Amino acid sequence: MVGAKIAAPDDAALTVLCERLAELAVDLDQSGDWPAEQLRLCGEHGVFEWFLPEEWGGLAWDAEAITRGYLALSGACLTTTFIITQRTGACRRIAASANRPLQEKLLPGLVSGDTFATVGISHLTTSRRHLARPVLRAERRPGGFVLSGFSPWVTGAAHAGHVVVGASLMHDNAATGEELLVAAPADLPGVTVPEPAKLTALSSSHTGEARFDQVFVEDEWLVDGPKENVMGGGTGASTGGLQTSTLALGLSRKAVEYLEDEASRRVDLDEPAGALRQDYEDLQARLLTALGGGEDSESKDDIRTDANSLALRATQAALAAAKGSGYVLGHPAGRWCREALFFLVWSCPQPVIQANLCELSGVGSV
Repeated sequence: MVGAKIAAPDDAALTVLCERLAELAVDLDQSGDWPAEQLRLCGEHGVFEWFLPEEWGGLAWDAEAITRGYLALSGACLTTTFIITQRTGACRRIAASANRPLQEKLLPGLVSGDTFATVGISHLTTSRRHLARPVLRAERRPGGFVLSGFSPWVTGAAHAGHVVVGASLMHDNAATGEELLVAAPADLPGVTVPEPAKLTALSSSHTGEARFDQVFVEDEWLVDGPKENVMGGGTGASTGGLQTSTLALGLSRKAVEYLEDEASRRVDLDEPAGALRQDYEDLQARLLTALGGGEDSESKDDIRTDANSLALRATQAALAAAKGSGYVLGHPAGRWCREALFFLVWSCPQPVIQANLCELSGVGSV
């Protein structure tokens, strides 16, 4: 039976979808299998339409609506929601491209959920981009580019039809300072995807390397560039770092709700559940306010720091409330604790890491 399309973040169909995703999350965590069924359900419910313009069959939800949708999804299944963020990053980069034929070729299937694409761009936004020899390089050839090297963190590359990957342009074996993005077909000769590492959590996202051994990518697959700082301007992820904080907050809410349910039977949990609920409500309000931007907007790093903190505290409180049963593999509280650790490493800016380290070590802020 095809699921009802979700028209708005408060739609009952979103609740139905999230209930099913939460049911499937237990087996997903233990199996490490790719969540094909979960993504199929999201496609049936129209989740992939949220993020793209109406021109391509999307719903063009605004930033607040998308944030509320992500809050619900990430509480139900963080792995599936994380994969969706990577899929959406690819879709948005393509939608923002000046390459109209590429858009016409790829976007209809991506909006409907019939096809899957992902991104390999982290090496262009971290210290890796400043290496004398970039990890993924592109050389101009007649009719296209030859890619050599690897993208270190690609989600679901083995399941993708295309990988929107970034590379540094080279000439005479030296970096030119320009970069480019291509929607490389995953079945091109020379593209290989090694078995991904087993992660502390979210292993089912199948995140790992994608390797390119003298891969010729024709100009028809060019998304952007070559130009300096091809990732500039935030194209493809309009909420920037707030997206990651949103997923941390969604996980926190699920843990708080569990604690509140336990508190309904145990008076000793009333005070901690109430305190964490207040922290959640305050942080959600700050997050939604920051979406609007402007000079008075709060620092994304401050919100991320507090979102990381709340995710760690709320999930561990849920585990403490669950007692021994929460420590048994398969209980959601134990899974939530492991998933909360993800936010300490996923695209975490150094000031946020430092602030979280100070909090965890009890030395105060610096």
